[in-house]
Amino acid sequence: MKNPAVDEFLENAKKWQQELTLLRSIVLDCALTEELKWKQPCYTFQNKNVLIIGGFKENCFINFFKGALLQDQEKLLVSPGENSQSAKMIKFTNTDQISELTPILKAYIFESIEMEKAGLKVELKKDVELVLIEELEEILKNDSKLNEAFKALTPGRQRAYNIFFSGAKQASTRISRIENYKQRILSGKGFNDCTCGVSKRMPKCDGSHKNLK
Repeated sequence: MKNPAVDEFLENAKKWQQELTLLRSIVLDCALTEELKWKQPCYTFQNKNVLIIGGFKENCFINFFKGALLQDQEKLLVSPGENSQSAKMIKFTNTDQISELTPILKAYIFESIEMEKAGLKVELKKDVELVLIEELEEILKNDSKLNEAFKALTPGRQRAYNIFFSGAKQASTRISRIENYKQRILSGKGFNDCTCGVSKRMPKCDGSHKNLK
């Protein structure tokens, strides 16, 4: 079932509108629940995140949260960033590519659903050193308070921020993202943490803030 919030998201999309609309239709054919999380269309199975779709400047994508567990016989999956251990994505630049891969995409989605049914989890390597992107490292070096607050976050929260910041293709956009999330970091909040205080899944955000007037 289509979610009105995603309808609005696609209507306002300045780029990749046709591609994302096509990806959406493919995903909905697989009977996942549609939500809007982290300002992107997100698809879940029994309240568990399965995949997300979105766009960068140079491409759009479908990102599987547990993509590392997929068999990927077609060798289509790539890592969102250097520090990604679980998520894997497939990138596109036009609707023809998406249409051609529709059967394969559905196979990957159904495989992801079966993984959730089986309760499979990605075994994360805890000893992997977090390598900060250059822009974040430079900003932390020149802002002692922010540096202290960032180091006080759990390793998982640090990694989530680093992955989000590194997702931008241009340095100016990466810097802008960091600046926009400074206050959240200074408040000790993770990228996916609730900041409004009404989430029913504290400390994680469950989208309850969208119902606030």
